[in-house]
Amino acid sequence: MWELTKSFGFEAAHALTGTTFGAASEEIHGHSFRADVTIRGIPDPASGMVTDLGLLERSIADVQKKLDHKLLNNVPDLGLPTLENLTRFIWERVQSAGQVTRVSVHRPSCGESCTYFGPKG
Repeated sequence: MWELTKSFGFEAAHALTGTTFGAASEEIHGHSFRADVTIRGIPDPASGMVTDLGLLERSIADVQKKLDHKLLNNVPDLGLPTLENLTRFIWERVQSAGQVTRVSVHRPSCGESCTYFGPKG
């Protein structure tokens, strides 16, 4: 069994209310994010690949376009713009690329990350 991970970045802003961070979190502020999409499988005998990287890159490009340089509070179907909801949002949009086993979103400047293993994870 193999796992293939493709990473991408995006810059976005958000505001979160009701946290212990108070006003600092409630004001619109931005972050640099990095996301990792991991697919598990056995390489296809003909291609030698776990998944067609072109399909994965297209799925990621579509998600990246929805998130990059956006106010995450306004992204349809995201919900509250937390790391948890970002991982779920990305997961739901890359399923066509193969057997996705996890999606991680990192906020390096804050030293934070979150990983989603799917609804049955």
